[in-house]
Formats: sequence, structure tokens, C-alpha cells
Amino acid sequence: MMPFRGLLALLLATSALVAPRAAELPVRGVTLSSAGLAQIDRAGPVAPDDPALSFRVPLADVDDILRSLVVADPAGRVEGLRLPAQDLAAEAFRGLPVKAEDFTSRASLLSALRGQRVAVGESEGRIAEASEGKDALRLTLLTPTGLRSLMLREHEEVRLLDGDLAARIARAAEALAEMRGTETRRLSVALRPGAAEAREVTLSYVAGAPLWKPSWRLVVPGVGEEGAEARLMGWAVVENHSGSDWDGIRLSLVSGEAASFRQALYTPVLLPRPELPILGSGQVVVRPDSGGRPVPPPPPMALPSPAPAAESRMFRAAPAGGAQSAIADAAPAAAQAVAAASLGRVAFNLAEPVTIRAGETANLPFLDARLAAERVWWVQELGGRHPLQAVQVINDTNNPLPAGLATVYGRSGPEAGGFLGDAELPATPPGETRLVAFARDRDVQYTVARRDAGAPVSVALRRGQVAVTLRQLHTVTLAVDAGTTRGRMVVDLPARRGETPRFTPLAEGDFGLRVAAHLPGRPTTLEWEWERSQAQTIPLWDAALAEPLPPVWRELALDRDIARLPGGTDRLQALRGVLERLPAEAPGRADLAALIEDFAAARQLMDGFRSAARAHAAAEAALGRARQAVEDRSGAAREQARVALNAASVAAGRTGAEADRAWAAWREAAQRVVTRGGG
Repeated sequence: MMPFRGLLALLLATSALVAPRAAELPVRGVTLSSAGLAQIDRAGPVAPDDPALSFRVPLADVDDILRSLVVADPAGRVEGLRLPAQDLAAEAFRGLPVKAEDFTSRASLLSALRGQRVAVGESEGRIAEASEGKDALRLTLLTPTGLRSLMLREHEEVRLLDGDLAARIARAAEALAEMRGTETRRLSVALRPGAAEAREVTLSYVAGAPLWKPSWRLVVPGVGEEGAEARLMGWAVVENHSGSDWDGIRLSLVSGEAASFRQALYTPVLLPRPELPILGSGQVVVRPDSGGRPVPPPPPMALPSPAPAAESRMFRAAPAGGAQSAIADAAPAAAQAVAAASLGRVAFNLAEPVTIRAGETANLPFLDARLAAERVWWVQELGGRHPLQAVQVINDTNNPLPAGLATVYGRSGPEAGGFLGDAELPATPPGETRLVAFARDRDVQYTVARRDAGAPVSVALRRGQVAVTLRQLHTVTLAVDAGTTRGRMVVDLPARRGETPRFTPLAEGDFGLRVAAHLPGRPTTLEWEWERSQAQTIPLWDAALAEPLPPVWRELALDRDIARLPGGTDRLQALRGVLERLPAEAPGRADLAALIEDFAAARQLMDGFRSAARAHAAAEAALGRARQAVEDRSGAAREQARVALNAASVAAGRTGAEADRAWAAWREAAQRVVTRGGG
């Protein structure tokens, strides 16, 4: 039986009904990852009679803890992890006559228990009605003899006579108190001790966490300093959103690209199932027995393959080490970090304990290094006018540097201690070089000019054509005026597809081709060239012709077909243009010169044939008119027409013979062109 006052006390503190809990296991170490995760290490002494470890975590971390929790107990066994249901109130009040909202007052709680057997002092009965009066609670009980109305003061109690119901309501009240902190859950790890001595128990888990954010302070040398160094100071912005204080913990900052997933392990998952109908008796079908068959012997049993050992990789902090030396002009970090690199990751382990309260944000130094550096001008876009001010740094440490924002300060001269600009420091593996730009230099100007030119470098005679190989040159000229300042300029040139640079770039990457040049302290001009081979063909005759040297010319259309023949078109000028630009030692030059000579002869003879063919065409037309005159006339006029017809016939025969001789001469010369051209 449970006192009524105890029920109300559940609204205020569950400790009256719950067994005392052990002290919360403190956080001893945290490893923050750039993948948005944190490995939390908790540890503490456990007495032999302690059955469990408990700690409270944000509700959002429960899924991650369920998938990643690892417990190290040197003298015991882990029985499992227990935590309240996700919907704690719904589960706690399931099947009870009371709901969470009934705990708002005594009257509402007792009204919800209407019909339950209770005892008030010497009176027993079932609750019929409960209501608050001015100074007391009016409770009406249904007894075997009738109704009894009682006025209850604060010190009087109502006892539930159903002990099981009283215990369940007590658990529901405990859950109601637990739900006051709906954003957290208390987890309990059950242990079975294996020794009669106290021992140190450690547990680790991985949960989502805000990214730790590196920020850099970069002190750069002046322009033109040789053998200079830059000082790089790394600071980390760290946020404690774990729900627990970090008091003197080991802190590690990991940079890498670890895979990270979430899975809803804490949320109950109910799979839909098909509903099968209840079946009654059906038709009985019996197949006749056809007798047995011989059974083959079973195959030999194969031995099972050994299961591969499961691998698990957790964030592990490297051993802490001492601090690096500091540069004299700035205070060294109080807690330097020791970097430990592995495959695809680097961990910066702070050497001194760190304290960050729950909900606090801290900015902690973790790196102080000197890097080989050189101040340069950097041209990223050829279409601009002023270059960027930049520093070229080499990561000559043994560890990768994570990406972050760098605040750049000057080190010497008029720049000493002054802010020069902000820069994006990209992730830099050991031994690699990066350009870090932080400002634009309007005292330095540059202008870009581009030029394209082409020239033949070789020719080859092929079937009916001359194949010309051209070398196309693309030239970029950069005119730079830096005044009297000396230094080095780095230029990112585009990578031109299909073209070969006639210079050796310093590097190739997403930026294109990177080159560098020294500025001597006066206006200067820089030039880079790309080369590309291009093929050009000059046909010697129409490739669609079945025969480039037709034996009969009278079946050809003078103005249409003659132009398709060798020497019939004005290709001679194109061939001579190639020969004029072709170097004296170029391959195929002698063959091209001989071909041009033959082609010129064929072209001259073709012009003679065209004149003869046109004269013959005119004679044929005159002959036709003479024939028509003979037919149209009579008498003496007809005789005169016959005389003219004979003269026209002689002229047509003579011009035809001259055209035949011109055609034959052209064919002889064109044959040499065809033969030389691979025909």
C-alpha cells in the first residue's frame, strides 16, 4: 500500500521512491573530429558492490552511444546498458487508470483512481468522487453499507489497497519526474564484478559534436627576403555540447575525413506484417503413393570457413608530449599539442589538461611552427590588372596542416606587427607547397596580350592531295610594371587542351599551369608559348572523279567538269603559298616544289585547252548556223549558203583537231601530276 502524500511527493522529487544512484561517471578525455564527431572517454573507480555505472547524456546522442559504446572493466563483466524508453511517459502510463495530466492536483489524481479500493484511517471503500474544498479535500467512498464522505486535511493520507497498482503508479511518477529533463537521458551500464576489490572502469563512445574549427595566425616575411621563414600559430575553437563538464580532461583534435553515419537505434521500429486469415477445413487431396526411389549418397561435408575477425577503429589519443619552442616576438602557447599522424588523419593532442564547462566555447592554441616561406606576387586571373600579395609556404613539419582561416601579420620593416589581410589556408600535407594570398597590390600593374600564328612544318604527297602539317603557336605576353621593387611573380596560366607548352611549368593542377619569373625592379615583359599541330589538305583534283584523266573531252561540260580535273582549278596559288612559308629543311619540300612545277605546266596547258575548246565551240555554232541557212534558202542564195557551209565545216574540223591536240598535251602533263600525287 502506498501513502497518498507519497504519490504527491513524486511530483517534486523521485528520490523518495527510487534507489540511490551512484555518482555520475566523469569525463576524462575528449577527441574532437573534423567529421563532426566526438569520442568521449569516461572513467572512475567502482566498488565491488556497485552494480552499475550511470551518466546523463543529451537525447540526440543516445543513438550514437547505442552503436559505439565500449566498456573496459579489468576485473568484471559487462551485462549491458539500460536506459528509459524514448517516449518515457507513454510507456510508464501504459495500462494505468491515471495519466500524466492527472498529477496536477490531489483531486484530479484521486478522481482518476475512481473505483479503486483505498483506506483512510479506519475507513475503507472504493473512491466514488474527489473534490477540493476551501480548507480540505472532500473524498466520497463507496462502502458495503453505502456512501461515506470524508474531509481530508494535509496530514491525512489515503492508502491504495492494490499493492501492484501502487507500485506501477510509483514507477509512473518516477518516469514523470525523469521527463522533466526531456532533452537528456540517464544511461546505466550494468556490471558483474569478478573480484572483491575496487577497480577503475573506463567506457568510451562516439557521438555527434560541433566541428572543432582551426584558425591561424601567420606572420610573414617581407618582399625579397631570402631564406625567410613564416611563423604559423594554430588556435582551435572548441565547443562543449556534451551536456557534461570537461574538468581537467585530455583533449585531442583530429583532422581527417572519416565516414560518419546515423542510425535510429533508440526509436522503436515496428515492421508492417501481412494478416493471415483464419482457415477452416478445406478439400483433402491425396496423391497416390508411387513408391520410393534410390537415394544417392550425400556429398562429403565441407568444413566451415573461419569467420574473419571483426575490426574496430576508434579515435585514440596519441601519447602527449612537450611544447614546441616559441618565436621571440610572440608569447608561446601554454599548452602545445603533440601531433600524431596516421592514414588520412592527424591528431593534435594537447599536452596539458583542459577544463571547459558544459555549454562553454573555448579558443585553444595547438600549434606553433616555423615554415620556409617567400613573399611573392600571384596572378590568378590573366584578365585582371593588379596581382595578389601572397606568401608561398612549405609545410616542412611532419604532419598535415588542416584547412582554416589565417590572419596575416607583417614581420619586418614598415609591416612589422601590422595586419596585412585574411587568407584561406588550404589543407597542406607534409612537404607540399601552398600559395596563400591575403591582399591585392595596386602598386603593381600588368597587361596581357595574346597572339596566334601558324606555319607549315612538313608536307606529304598522297593520293590526289597534298597533306600539310601546320604548327600553330599561341603566345601569351605579360607586361609587368612593379616599379623598383624586386621579387618573384607567380602566374597561373590556363591549360590549353590539345596544345603543348613550350615551357616547363612549376606545377600543374586545378589552377592550370603555374610558372614563375623574377621581376628585376624595372618594367619587364614575360612571354609563354603553346604549340599545336594541325593538318591541312589541298586537293589536286576532285576526289569524286572516277578517272582524273578522262580520254575524251567532248563529253565533258567545259565550265563544270573541267574545273574538277588536275590543273583545272586555282589550287596552284595555295600550293605556292605553302612552299613560300615552308622551311628549307622541312620534310617533303623538294617533292612539293617538283609538284608545283608539274602543276603549273598542267595549268598552263589546261588554259590552252580551254581556249581551243571555246574556239571549237564557236566553230561548231557557226557550222550549225550554216546548215540552217542551206535549208532555209533556194536558188542562187542556196549555192552561196553551201559555199559558207563548206568553209564552216573546214573551220570546225580544224578547231576540233587543235582542241584534241591541246587536250592530249594537257593529259600528258597532268599524268605527271597524278603520278607524283600518288595517283
